[in-house]
Amino acid sequence: MDKNTAEKLIKAASEARSRAYAPYSGYRVGAAVLAGGKIYTGCNVESASYPCGVCAERTAAAKAVSDGARSIESAAVIGSSAEICTPCGMCRQFLYEFGEDMTVLCCDKDGGYEAHTMKELLPFGFGSSSMK
Repeated sequence: MDKNTAEKLIKAASEARSRAYAPYSGYRVGAAVLAGGKIYTGCNVESASYPCGVCAERTAAAKAVSDGARSIESAAVIGSSAEICTPCGMCRQFLYEFGEDMTVLCCDKDGGYEAHTMKELLPFGFGSSSMK
């Protein structure tokens, strides 16, 4: 992934994080995915009826899929702490299905990041091709 794309994804994820609804955990997360040349964003939305909230990564991916995308080229996820934020297990599997070769930028609260492929984050994930 080129530096310009990485910066755009991280900025979009950071802006999405500002819209997070996290009154219970206080941990705000934003995500951005690149699909078909378009950036889709999402934030975490918690609920008092735990665990029916939704993670930022799945929100962004679902927006892309509902807009017709069937593959995601890359993603960024940014949390609200000094530690690198990585997708949870459920999000890893969800994203894997739409791009096992995608690059995921896992960011700290200030935008510092590590780049990983989905196969690195979920080495034995399964996708639609493994279900045929």
